[in-house]
Amino acid sequence: MSHPKQPLVYPSSHQVDQIDDYHGIKVKDPYQWLEDPDSEETKVWVEAQNQVTFDYLNEIPVREKILQRLTQLWDYEKFGIPFKEGDRYFYFKNDGLQNQSVLYTLTSLDAEPRVLLDPNKLSEDGTVALSGLAISEDGKLMAYGLSNSGSDWQEWKVRDVETGADLSDNLKWIKFSGASWTQDTQGFFYSRYDEPNETTQFEDTNYFQKLFYHRLGTPQSEDTLIYHRPDQKEWGFSGGVSEDGRYLIISVWQGSDPKNLVFYKDLNDPAAQVVELINEFEASYSFIDNDGSVFWFRADLDAPRGRVIAIDTRNPNRDQWQEIIPQVDETLEGVSLLNNQFVAEYLKEAHTQIKIFDLTGALVREVELPGIGSAGGFGGKRHDTETFYSFTSFTTPATIYHYDMVSGESTLFRQPQVGFNPADYETKQVFYSSKDGTQVPMFITYKKGLQLEGNNPTYLYGYGGFNVSITPSFSVGLLVWMEMGGVYAVANLRGGGEYGEEWHQAGTKLNKQNVFDDFIAAAEWLIANRYTSPAKLAIGGGSNGGLLVGACMTQRPDLFGAALPAVGVMDMLRFHKFTIGWAWTSDYGSPENPEEFKALYAYSPLHNLKPGTSYPATLITTADHDDRVVPAHSFKFAAALQQAHAGEKPVLIRIETKAGHGAGKPTTKILEEIADRWAFLVRSLDINVLIASSYNNRQGG
Repeated sequence: MSHPKQPLVYPSSHQVDQIDDYHGIKVKDPYQWLEDPDSEETKVWVEAQNQVTFDYLNEIPVREKILQRLTQLWDYEKFGIPFKEGDRYFYFKNDGLQNQSVLYTLTSLDAEPRVLLDPNKLSEDGTVALSGLAISEDGKLMAYGLSNSGSDWQEWKVRDVETGADLSDNLKWIKFSGASWTQDTQGFFYSRYDEPNETTQFEDTNYFQKLFYHRLGTPQSEDTLIYHRPDQKEWGFSGGVSEDGRYLIISVWQGSDPKNLVFYKDLNDPAAQVVELINEFEASYSFIDNDGSVFWFRADLDAPRGRVIAIDTRNPNRDQWQEIIPQVDETLEGVSLLNNQFVAEYLKEAHTQIKIFDLTGALVREVELPGIGSAGGFGGKRHDTETFYSFTSFTTPATIYHYDMVSGESTLFRQPQVGFNPADYETKQVFYSSKDGTQVPMFITYKKGLQLEGNNPTYLYGYGGFNVSITPSFSVGLLVWMEMGGVYAVANLRGGGEYGEEWHQAGTKLNKQNVFDDFIAAAEWLIANRYTSPAKLAIGGGSNGGLLVGACMTQRPDLFGAALPAVGVMDMLRFHKFTIGWAWTSDYGSPENPEEFKALYAYSPLHNLKPGTSYPATLITTADHDDRVVPAHSFKFAAALQQAHAGEKPVLIRIETKAGHGAGKPTTKILEEIADRWAFLVRSLDINVLIASSYNNRQGG
């Protein structure tokens, strides 16, 4: 069979004779050598692939203009939600193009802000990022975590808020942990792993997390071990001190499953043991606050969309639990306690609704939001009468509001000035039928005046996993896509949390194919309703969304013009063997289980590439030191795809160096990557582009 002439010459990816046996089924793994990111041959392969990819991308004439327009629009002040500790306010701000946002502190809202921590000064290239922080209750000390080159590994330090000077404390080998101060400000609780092997720290599996207390001014080696379970290697511990300072609440997690256990320790009694309040992994419990011995939780036991319950620790039997706010049709995402009232954040058809209840569960009011979008914030202490929240939508940059808990009034606090007119765009929400008849929501945003003639370039995005809800949010990158005439569609697939735990479970393990069916049905709906055609349709997603793209492009290569899988999980038979991959078996199932292996093998992107197939134009993106989804997934998929692909469309891999899974990535790297993606789509989908260049970036303010 004669293949069409390949316009690109791909680097050679040699094959090894590696065969693994899964429950009697022999599976070839010819590119297993690419699992070692530090071997000489992998490094040579990475360099060769990047050479081909960047040569290809850099010669697309419009790329430079796209990057200029992205940079232009990105250059606006971005404000974080202010929060208060002691008599101080704290907030993040980015002047526009800073690689990392800067943390400021001020003593009153109209005082002059002072820089408390500027991560941009921690490295030349912006690759050291602030990965977590905890301010002591008196507002005088800050524990903060730093991550290098996007790694999940963190190092924690302590800073004096008044002087800005760091203390001697230095804690290492921390991952998947925050910090929580005791009320006396003498120290804080945190979780860590044992020190890993220096050379394989970015690939080795992470087991046996331990919860410690660190006392200020002492070396980490003297930290007090509060809790660990040598009999449970997969358990992780998140320790938080209750607002009254009396209890350490320990949430015990296992993998990525939202189900958790809840233990607690009375901090008033030095001899107190850890008490197991909830000791079965059967539901999700999120501690809100306590009234003495009564603990309030957002829980989904017998209420898959969530409710608020009260448990009296003096009489914790389940038949004594009290329901405060019952489950409703909307999904209860989170609850905080302010002004002695519950502030409940709901998701209604994938957009935010905020309701306020008194302590008996009676509705006080619904917060009026500026439109259909996503709101977040509403943090603070139990007796605070003020709080802040941010609101965003596909055409509204994150805008900060000050909220008066007593009067119920919202006032504009900070509004970003971005050089575009939101009135030029519209968003609509549609519902379509998936393969099995399930109704799935999808948001579609585009420039007004769009003609439904079936050939608009369209970017369809999805995630569909781990109980994550994809809600409306603003992105300069997507704005530039829509300026170029592109349509942006987001499908709220099963596997996410949009409709509670049942919706999540409907896209896990043996039901995972539902997620791909939902995404394929979204593509077919867009084509049937003349938004686009297969030749003009691109799909994208990252991490679990990268798996989504990989599975759909291998199942329906005819349906898409281009595919952009980012940091994806592509090898469903070996994902559990690296870093925190074992934790995903709660969503994916395990290859060790014969029945789940069958389901995984049936859709694993790496194992479902068919030689001689013409695949969509593909740009795989990953990073050389992603220690969440190790780059081997993308490396092996790229090698196998280049080998199997029979068409003339390019299939490339773009490997970012000195970067990880995405958190803390510097602005410069983000802009370069978006420019590469859109340039790739301009060429692959044959888009006639007019890049907006006239702009007034700072319209006052």
